[in-house]
Amino acid sequence: MKKIKLQLPNHPKPLSLATKSHNALINRHSTAGAHRDVLLLYFTMLKTHIPPDPYTYPSMLKACTALNLISHGLSFHQHVVVNGYSSDAYIAASLINFYAKFGYADVACKVFDIMPERNVVPWTTIIGCYTRSGDVNTAFRMYKQMQYEGIKPSSVTVLTMVSGVSEYTHVQSFHASSIQYGFVCDLALANSILNSYGKCRRVSDASNLFESMDKRDIVSWNSLVSAYANIDNVREISQLISRMYLSELEPDQQTFGSLISAVTRQVGPRIAKLVHGKVVSNGFEVDLQVKTLLITMYLKFKDLTTAYRLFESTPDKDMILWTAMISGLLQNEGPDKSLSLFHKMIISNVIPSTTTVACALAACAHLGSFLAGTSIHGYILRQQIPVDIPTQNSLITMYAKCGQLDKSCVVFESMNCKDVVTWNAMVSGHAQNGQLPNALYVFNEMRKSFEKPDAVTVVSLLQACASIGAHHQGKWIHNFIIRNSLESSLLIDTALIDMYFKCGNIDSARKCFDRMSKHDVVTWGTMIGGYGSHGKGEDALNMFIEFLQSGLEPNHVIFLSVLYSCSHSGLVDEGLTLFDTMKKRYKIEPKLEHCACVVDLLCRAGRIKDAYDFYKKTFSEPVVDVLGILLDACRSKGYKELGDVIASEIHSLKPEDAGNLVQLVHNYASSAEWDGVGEAWVQMRSLGLKKIPAWSFIEINGNITTFFKDHSSHPEYDDIIGEGSAFNEDGVLDIDTTISSDYGIAVTPHTPFGGSLANTESRNGLVDGRPYPFQDYEESL
Repeated sequence: MKKIKLQLPNHPKPLSLATKSHNALINRHSTAGAHRDVLLLYFTMLKTHIPPDPYTYPSMLKACTALNLISHGLSFHQHVVVNGYSSDAYIAASLINFYAKFGYADVACKVFDIMPERNVVPWTTIIGCYTRSGDVNTAFRMYKQMQYEGIKPSSVTVLTMVSGVSEYTHVQSFHASSIQYGFVCDLALANSILNSYGKCRRVSDASNLFESMDKRDIVSWNSLVSAYANIDNVREISQLISRMYLSELEPDQQTFGSLISAVTRQVGPRIAKLVHGKVVSNGFEVDLQVKTLLITMYLKFKDLTTAYRLFESTPDKDMILWTAMISGLLQNEGPDKSLSLFHKMIISNVIPSTTTVACALAACAHLGSFLAGTSIHGYILRQQIPVDIPTQNSLITMYAKCGQLDKSCVVFESMNCKDVVTWNAMVSGHAQNGQLPNALYVFNEMRKSFEKPDAVTVVSLLQACASIGAHHQGKWIHNFIIRNSLESSLLIDTALIDMYFKCGNIDSARKCFDRMSKHDVVTWGTMIGGYGSHGKGEDALNMFIEFLQSGLEPNHVIFLSVLYSCSHSGLVDEGLTLFDTMKKRYKIEPKLEHCACVVDLLCRAGRIKDAYDFYKKTFSEPVVDVLGILLDACRSKGYKELGDVIASEIHSLKPEDAGNLVQLVHNYASSAEWDGVGEAWVQMRSLGLKKIPAWSFIEINGNITTFFKDHSSHPEYDDIIGEGSAFNEDGVLDIDTTISSDYGIAVTPHTPFGGSLANTESRNGLVDGRPYPFQDYEESL
C-alpha cells in the first residue's frame, strides 16, 4: 500500500483499451466492497504502465474512504489536481465524500466551491455531507441554492434530504417534491419517505403512501410495520404480517423484530408467548437479533427463567446479547446474577462495550461491592477500553455507594467533559454519605459551571437534609426550586414532603401535599408515614381513608406506613383490622416488616402474651430483631418468665449485632444474672462490636448539632436542657410546641426517624428494633 503513494504517475498518458478494461474490473470490485482489491488493481496498472483516467479515481477515493487511508487519499487528490481532473463531477463528488468522512467539512466545501461547473452529482454529495453530520439547516440552504442555480434535483438528492430530516412538515415537503419532479415510482425514495413518516409517528400518512405505491418490496412492508411499532399498535402489525403472506412475501427478522418491540412495550406475557411461537414457526428464533429482542421481552415481563433459557441456548453470543441479559438481570433486582454473568462474559473473551461496563458497575453499586467495582475499573484500564461519560458517571456512583468518596472525587476531577448526570452523581454521593455541606458545595460548583440542576439534583439534596433534620438547608433548597422555576413533579414534591416531616415541620409538609395537582402511591405513603412518625395516628388513618377514596390501589408499603402509625399511636384495634384487611381484601401477603409492626403494636399496648403468640404463629423461623421487641417489652412491663424464654431464644441464635447483645445484657442485669451479663459482654468483645450510643440531631441557627445519650459535652448543654420543658416525660417532643430562645432554635428537635431523642438507633430496617416505614420510599425517591 505504501508504494502506491510513491509510484503515482505525474503525467497523463494516452488512454488505451487496457485502461478501460482495468476500470471495468476496478468498478466491479468497488461495487462488491472489495476495496483492498481495488487498490491492488491500481498498483498493477502502475506496474504494467497502464495509465489511469478520470474514471479510475472515484473508485480509488472510495476505497481510501472505506479503509481509512487518509494519506493515500491525499496523494490521489494531488494527482487529480496535477493532471487537471478537478473539474470532473464524479471525482469532485468522491473527494467531497472523502474529506467529509474524515471530518474535514471545510476542505469538502472548498473542493465544491472551486468547481467551475457543478451538476447534480456534486450538489447531491455536498448536501449529503451536511445531512449526515446533522446540519440540516445548511443542507436546506444548499438544496434551495441548487434549484436557484437551475439544477434540478435527482431522486437521490431528494432521498438524501429525506434521510436527514425529522420534522413532519419537512417530510411532507419532500414528499411533495418527489411528486413534483416525477419520482413517485422511485421505490427507494418512496420507502425512505414512508420510513420518515413512521419516525414522525404519522402513521395515517405512512399508510396512505403505502397503499398508493404500485410496487412494494420487503423494505416497504417493514417500514410500515416499524411505523405501527413506534405507536405500539400490535393489532395492525399482526394484520400487516397476514397481508404479507397473502402477497406471497415472507416476513423477515426485521418484521418480527418490530413486532417483538411493540409487544414488549404494550401487551402482557400471554401475547408475548404467542409472538414467540410465531417467531419459532417461521424459523427466526436462531437469528441473533431476534433472539436478543425475545430475551429483552421476557426480562421486561420478569420471566427470568425463559430469558435465561434462550440466552443459554445461543451458541455464539455477541456483545449485544450479553449486554441485554446483564442489563435485564440488573433491572429485575438481580445485581449479584448480573455481576456473575459479566464475569462469564469476560471469561468467554467477549470484549464488553461501555454500556456493558456501566451495567456491571451499577450492579457493584447496588451490592456495595467495592472489591468487584475496583476489579472492573482495573479491567477497563488494562484493556484500554475507551471510557465515555456514562461509564465515568457509573464509576463515580459505584465508589460513592461503596463509601469511597475520595475515589469518586478522583474520577470526577479527571473528567474533561461533565454532564448533568456527572454533577448529580457527585451531589448524590456526598448526600448519601451524610456529607450535606460537601453536597451543597458541589451543588454550588455545578451552578458556577453553568450546568442547570434538575429534579434529581434537588431530590438528592432534600434527602440529605431529611436524613439529618437540616430544616434550614431544606427550606433553602425549596426556595431554590421556586426561584429557578424547576418544573413541579411527583419526585420533587414527595421529597419536599418527606424532608419537612423528618425536620418536624408538619404544616409545611401538609401544604406541599395540598398544592400537588396529582398524588401517587409514594406520595400518599410518605404523608401517612410522616403523620405516624409524629404520633398522629388519627391523622394518618384519615389520610389512608382519603387514599382509598382516591381510587389508587394500596401496596405493601402503604400498609406498612399505616400499621406503623397505629403502633406509635396506640391504635391497637385499628391496626389489627388493617392487618387483616391487607391479607383478606387486598390479597397482600404480609412481609416481615408488617408482622413486626403488629408485634410492636401489641407490645406497646401491654399485650405481651398476645404479641408472643402472634410471633409464634406468624414467623416460621426465628427473627432476632422481632424477639428484641418482645424482650424489651417484657423487661419494661415486668414479664420476667416470658422475658427469660425470649432471652434464651435470642441467645441460641448467637446474634452478631451489638444492639441485640445489649438487649440481652439489660435483661440479664434486670434479673441480677451477672453470669449472663458477663457472657454477653465477652461475646461483644470477641466479635469486635461496640454499641453506638443513641443519638439525635438538632438545628441551631442553620447549623446541625449532634447529641448522644448520656453525653453532656456540649458547651451549652445546661441551657439547652433548660429549654427542654416542651418535652414530655417519655422524652418525646410535642410537635405543636415551637422552641424559641436566645440560641435561635427555630425548629423542633427531632430525630431523623421521628422517635425519642434519647432512644434512637437503626438496624436492619428497624428503629429501636421496630420497623421503619420510610425505607422503601427513600429507595423509590
